[in-house]
Amino acid sequence: MHESSPETVKLPILLVALGGNALIGKGESGTTEEQFRNLRVPLAQIARLSRKYRIIITHGNGPQVGHLLLQQECCPQVPRLPLEILVAQTQGQIGYMIESTLDNELTEMEGEHEHLIVTVLTYVLVDPDDPGFLSPTKPIGPVYSEDSPPAMPTVKTERGLRRVVASPRPLTIIEKREIRRLIDMGFIVIACGGGGIPVVKHGRAFHGVNAVIDKDLASARVAEEIGADLLIIATDVEGASIHYGTPDERLLREMSLAEGERYLIEGHFGAGSMRPKVEAALQFVKSGGNRAVICSIDSIEAAVAGRAGTEVKRPRAEGDNINYGIMHTN
Repeated sequence: MHESSPETVKLPILLVALGGNALIGKGESGTTEEQFRNLRVPLAQIARLSRKYRIIITHGNGPQVGHLLLQQECCPQVPRLPLEILVAQTQGQIGYMIESTLDNELTEMEGEHEHLIVTVLTYVLVDPDDPGFLSPTKPIGPVYSEDSPPAMPTVKTERGLRRVVASPRPLTIIEKREIRRLIDMGFIVIACGGGGIPVVKHGRAFHGVNAVIDKDLASARVAEEIGADLLIIATDVEGASIHYGTPDERLLREMSLAEGERYLIEGHFGAGSMRPKVEAALQFVKSGGNRAVICSIDSIEAAVAGRAGTEVKRPRAEGDNINYGIMHTN
């Protein structure tokens, strides 16, 4: 991605939300070497896509912020930091890893050109009365054995037992104007890391709160507010499935808004895993986005091309001659 030009500004905007497994795979401890190696898979694809799209990258931080909490617990002599500070730390940590890896991929592809990549420290406004503060649901950190659970709230996920923290819903992205301006200037922007730093507003001042925002819901919000055309939610499975974990399990290649709402009501998607991804995809399309796709980390390009993942498209309006494909109204 080079200096801004009229051609650059006309390119559609693609937001890619990378799950925590983009850095730490199953069975890995999360060493720096592992995380840098794992990032090459999605970022090589994003580098190629940057020729056709203006790019925003968001990312999860569940494993990383969980590790920071464990480090604090292992060293009680060091003052404990609240969650919003740990989220800020991981925005810088993971932003650096993404920037350096992506720059290397772009250099291999394009040579020694100037690549404009920037990480934006991102605040996300939440409601201080959000019910998420009363009922922690967001899994973070490692998987625990059910024989030795941690002394803290936990939830059983598809991977196993994990600690959970408060997760209020994002209302707006505070730096949305800055992000859009950087995109139009030709930058690849890394934003809303870990869902963003959760803040509430008292008068004209922002104050951090002890919580972690779901990165998929925050990604849908920033995609809506900066006018993205396409949202890709990359995770460790092929897409969204109904009847997950049963003999009737079925991967959804296409999903209408009405079908998605029905599947959510029927409880097909795990609260700490697939549910927020489906909610984010539906939210983005409802708000005017063209397409949202949930796919695996290694199939980002195929998902953009419509060949992989679970896809939700904008319904075709009456009299609209553009072919939006699979969507229909019920």
